[in-house]
Amino acid sequence: MIPRLHERAHRPRDPLEEALGRPVSPTEGLTEYTVVAHWPGLDYFTLDDEEKIWTSAEWATHLEGPYLEHPFATSPDDDRRAVLHIAVRLHPDDRELTGPEWAETAHRFARAAGIEIPGDKAGCRWIAVQAQRGRLDLIATLIDLDGAWHVPPADILRRLSDEARRIEQELNLRVPGGPTMRPSIRPAPTASAQHATVLTQLADEQAGPLAAVRGLIEHTAHRVARQLGAAGIGTAHRLGLLARRLHAIQQDLDATAAHLVQPPIAAVPPTTRRTSHRPP
Repeated sequence: MIPRLHERAHRPRDPLEEALGRPVSPTEGLTEYTVVAHWPGLDYFTLDDEEKIWTSAEWATHLEGPYLEHPFATSPDDDRRAVLHIAVRLHPDDRELTGPEWAETAHRFARAAGIEIPGDKAGCRWIAVQAQRGRLDLIATLIDLDGAWHVPPADILRRLSDEARRIEQELNLRVPGGPTMRPSIRPAPTASAQHATVLTQLADEQAGPLAAVRGLIEHTAHRVARQLGAAGIGTAHRLGLLARRLHAIQQDLDATAAHLVQPPIAAVPPTTRRTSHRPP
């Protein structure tokens, strides 16, 4: 799994056409099987009973909204190129991921890139497109809804690569440039490895119990703020903070699991002191 960070663009149309492998169309509807994930705040733009299948042109217009609404928003170095594009490719020999696996992979890369913060519903607009075999594209507008410019982390490439290695391990995918996987006899797991497995399952972003709880909290926060309006803003904010705390706990559990399986540092034996023995 190889993530690639493209040069930022002014408009989302070109990155979206590259992700689709075809021109943007005002008639082609993109279903949930193509747009596999998106920013949480999109729920505010659609009613519960409203059709959520948008055309590719409508998706491009949606992503371009903050760019047009805030014409004076610029980056810290006075740049107006606000569209971030991340492309992720699988190894040719990897299996094809399922829809839920692509969706969870998209959210994880979005969090690694800093364009999605758990509990933050007023952040960047972004979508994840899975239109070509073995490829996932994340397209984000770095201008927040309030007009502030969202600055990605300086080490974004390292974060994306680290997340790719974790996803490869969890989904049993091929590591780029790694040796060919061959069956081998594995020794029985140690107690530390067993404990690490338990912690990893708890911290699992795809199927772990904490991920499910965090998702329910975030969903409830969106619904409360949407249905109760100003009266529910405070409650939604508190729920968002709870979701962030849960995400931090997941990261701590994952780090602890990694620490458990690290090989112990061998102790350096003390230097043997030689003494001469003289006969009486």
